[in-house]
Amino acid sequence: MSVEELKREALKLPADERELLAMELLSSLRSELTYEEEWAVEADRRAMEIREGRVETIPADEVFRKALDRLK
Repeated sequence: MSVEELKREALKLPADERELLAMELLSSLRSELTYEEEWAVEADRRAMEIREGRVETIPADEVFRKALDRLK
């Protein structure tokens, strides 16, 4: 199977399965990724979780208020 054929088939998968496949493929390259690239991958993963409603976001003002309360 060519890379192009593999890509076409992979794009037919549901989003959550494509994400898992992407993470597997990226993890196989970890030793080749730079620090910045690894964070870009992590940011993309987190953004996808937010878009798909799999995580609950917390408003920044609430986060900062709780952090300041802990420092008191």
